Amino acid sequence: MKKCAFLSLDETGDYVIDDEYAIEPLTELGWQVSTVTWRQTEIPWSDFDIVVIRSTWDYWNDVPAFLDTLERIDAETKLVNRLDLVCWNLVKTYMRDLQEKGIGIVPTHWVSSLQVESFAALQKELGTDELVVKPTVGANGDDAYRVSSDDLPERLERIAGIFNKRDCMVQPFMPNIISEGEYSLFFFAGQYSHAILKTPAESEFRSQEEHGGEIRAVVPQEKLLLRAHQAVGTLVPPPLYARIDFVRDDKDEFLVMELELIEPSMYLRMDPLAPERFAMAIDKWPVQ
Repeated sequence: MKKCAFLSLDETGDYVIDDEYAIEPLTELGWQVSTVTWRQTEIPWSDFDIVVIRSTWDYWNDVPAFLDTLERIDAETKLVNRLDLVCWNLVKTYMRDLQEKGIGIVPTHWVSSLQVESFAALQKELGTDELVVKPTVGANGDDAYRVSSDDLPERLERIAGIFNKRDCMVQPFMPNIISEGEYSLFFFAGQYSHAILKTPAESEFRSQEEHGGEIRAVVPQEKLLLRAHQAVGTLVPPPLYARIDFVRDDKDEFLVMELELIEPSMYLRMDPLAPERFAMAIDKWPVQ
């Protein structure tokens, strides 16, 4: 029997994880599936035919250790997604590469050190009174802030202090995140699987479930699906899994917010056939 490991985090806490939906279809395909923390050292990685990075949602607290683990896995067995893709996708400056390949992204300024006076200059450069500031390494909306020209100086000083010596990305706040939501489209082995729409909770702009976001399955518009195919098409060869997040701008264009290739939640529970599609993609993935 072939063996597959799903990499997870140590403490799941309040995280919503649905990787288990893929275990039964994988078992039916002849796989033995184990969910293990990426920090474990008892089981040799060579015991597994394939190791799939899944809910490792604490790695950004210790990126060097996480990469060390992935390098060990990659040396002993098949790691997916690939290590080079992980390293590229780990820092959100990958968005510049997408833009250079003709993929529309949310306008972004890359800042290595943020000061209080930076906010007004960035608002002017981006043509907006509202900004979103977030780290270039991170996930789940942690340390993401919505900044307004009406904010008190104390709040601006606190946010600037967080990013005083930390690389960050600054974007215009996209109003359709609130009025419509954020779309996520999922691809397995380069093939479209399913899509969801995430809507933030009241008084929130982050759409993750952990921040109270509402999730529902949707059928993407043809234009949105085309944009997603174009983004995934820049990855050659295609990865085992990819999640592409979009927001609609005021010109009715869909812009990429993120292309997630490391540990995106797949929302397998939102489509009855998604677990089987994911399992089939793993089963057909070359392990040599």
